[in-house]
Amino acid sequence: MTSQAAHIVVIEDDAVTRSALAGYLETFGYRVTVCAGAEAAERVLNQENPDLLIVDINLSGKDGLEITREQRARSEIGIILLSGRTDDVDRIVGLELGADDYVCKPFNRRELLARVKNLLRRTAAMRQLARRVVHFAGFTFDTAARHVSGADGAPIQLTRAEYELLRAFVMNPGIVMNRDRLLSAITHRRLATSTRTVDVLVKRLRVKFADDPKVPRIFGTSHGEGYVFTAPLD
Repeated sequence: MTSQAAHIVVIEDDAVTRSALAGYLETFGYRVTVCAGAEAAERVLNQENPDLLIVDINLSGKDGLEITREQRARSEIGIILLSGRTDDVDRIVGLELGADDYVCKPFNRRELLARVKNLLRRTAAMRQLARRVVHFAGFTFDTAARHVSGADGAPIQLTRAEYELLRAFVMNPGIVMNRDRLLSAITHRRLATSTRTVDVLVKRLRVKFADDPKVPRIFGTSHGEGYVFTAPLD
């Protein structure tokens, strides 16, 4: 699937914003379905398998945060939240519930388009990765089965959050990722309300993979920026 064929569902109760956004995205070759609320969106999602949701948080009835929570429990679909509020509460809650990105209104259409393109690339990579078995530093990671084993074949037990963080690292080898980005990769979080959660999970991964933080060979630290997966993938 190319990005030009990607199917985007826009869930927005403001008719003007909904129409303008759909028209803009369609000029770049995307297939766009517009919905005024959750009920209409659920009918589309039950019948089709879209690639990306753009969801207004402040919908009447079931809001965008609830839609995000429900969809993330079902799939890895890309989700961008829109909000007219500029405080951090909605952004943090949205990311905690599994949204991939967050854009404040009024938004720059070109910036939103760039975010759409980046997210579609990322979700396409995730679909590809979901069918892969990767090898690094003597370990084997079956991303579909969520199974990791050492060189001796012994399994390494990971929590869901640890698995999701490892997957984010493996998907982006050699790329420095800040804590916000890594935090957004962790779904179904209840207590993960700050980027400190990422530090705790990286520490756990280092213990489980015997990765010395002073001389890391897998999970490197980029001081002042975040973390980077440094192990070569076989």
